[in-house]
Amino acid sequence: MVDFADSEAIRGPVPEWQTDLSRAPISTKIVVAGGFGVGKTTFVGAVSEIEPLKTEALMTQASEGTDDLASTPEKTTTTVALDFGRITLESDLVLYLFGTPGQQRFWFMWDDLVRGAIGAVVMADTRRLEDCFPALDYFESCGLPYIVAVNHFEGTHAYDTEDVREALSVPAHSPVVIMDARERSTVIESLLSLCAHALDATTV
Repeated sequence: MVDFADSEAIRGPVPEWQTDLSRAPISTKIVVAGGFGVGKTTFVGAVSEIEPLKTEALMTQASEGTDDLASTPEKTTTTVALDFGRITLESDLVLYLFGTPGQQRFWFMWDDLVRGAIGAVVMADTRRLEDCFPALDYFESCGLPYIVAVNHFEGTHAYDTEDVREALSVPAHSPVVIMDARERSTVIESLLSLCAHALDATTV
């Protein structure tokens, strides 16, 4: 029987920073961007330690001719505002994840979503790499550090990271990683890669 007076039994061990006031947590904002249906909502949901906020709506005939479902024929919903999640890394590093909508008609929200962010994860699907270019151009223009995370879908050809870098003309200093948005471990590795890259960018 669980003793409800025992908070550790209910919530798990208390992070060290909550008992050591000299180690206040560092909170950072990260943007997750990319084309329509590339896996941004799945990415955020795979690691969020809270119930992720999703602003998905059912797709209707109104989006026909606008949203390309050729590579994602089973997709029935789409993000119309943002995805939001939170993950604590290394006990005192808290990442707040903001997933952007992928369709062009929602790009007007990007300026607000990226405000205050330390960096961005640009997700890519090798079947339609061209969908990455708007996000890559946007982050290049505003100078925000980013990495490219290739979401490897089952049944698709596995490409080397350098092949993807060349196809997208990603600068040598920006990491390119292969991951699976459904797998928590690979999502965390992608986020750690971005944090390291953003830290390097701020110390140059």
